[in-house]
Amino acid sequence: QVHLVESGGGLAQPGGSLRLSCVVSGSIVSFLDMNWHRQAPGKQREFVARITSGGSTVYADSVKGRFTISRDNAKDTVYLQMNSLKPEDTAVYFCNQDKTKNWGRGTQVTVSS
Repeated sequence: QVHLVESGGGLAQPGGSLRLSCVVSGSIVSFLDMNWHRQAPGKQREFVARITSGGSTVYADSVKGRFTISRDNAKDTVYLQMNSLKPEDTAVYFCNQDKTKNWGRGTQVTVSS
């Protein structure tokens, strides 16, 4: 059973940065395709970014050029570096093993001045 735990959320000012982490246990992160999703208040959960086992990355248009997904195989951790944050990035961010029901509990990101 893959277990995912997110961290790194918090309050950031518009234009600021945060780095989210997702620690993976129960498997080897380099073998997995991993996603970040987010859910804003009153909205449906939406895809943010993916990194495949081969290292390819995909981004939602809304975050392209601002967010970067990466992983550290030695730490079994997937990261989401978020730069140039906007108020509309405010949401709970979740990591997820692609095409499975394995989700973390999420970490809150709030972008506000």
